Amino acid sequence: MKFITTKQWDEDLWQKTRNIYNVAFGEHATKPEKIIRNMFARGLSALHVLMEEDKVQAMALTGTIPNSRVLVLDYFAVHKDMRGQGIGKEFFDYIKEWARSEPQYNRILVEVECDETPGNLARIHFWEKCGFQLLDDYKHCYKWGPQNYMAMILNLKGKTATPLNGEDCLKFMASFHKESYKLV
Repeated sequence: MKFITTKQWDEDLWQKTRNIYNVAFGEHATKPEKIIRNMFARGLSALHVLMEEDKVQAMALTGTIPNSRVLVLDYFAVHKDMRGQGIGKEFFDYIKEWARSEPQYNRILVEVECDETPGNLARIHFWEKCGFQLLDDYKHCYKWGPQNYMAMILNLKGKTATPLNGEDCLKFMASFHKESYKLV
């Protein structure tokens, strides 16, 4: 297996990746491709993939929040035929080590749907196995969807000077989403 990270738009790699992205998140939860391209053009995003031969087995889009030390895990998906085999954890460990090697990051932030459904609880459990901590009980609902979200955080370099709560983290996420949709 081969891990790839790029901070530049790579059309060929995206074409190999986009099916996993679309299947995992559906048309209502994905960002339009022109927005993702714009995020790359503005230096806000990186694409991470796990390849086996010439096939993408897992993908993630991460984002940078300007003037913060937070890496946002915006999208993360494993090919449906590869789930339950430890690939997601292995892939996330790669992303975590990549983030540790980037001096601007000291935390990774992910938001999770928190309505108590079996799927949501399984995702929260997965992120906890990866080292994330679910933050307090602050819930946020975006105007474009009915789901409630909570923040999970992973400190990359030991304890950080300023602890964050769920509301602060979800403000970071909202800021990231707002920046993502600004056009060049």
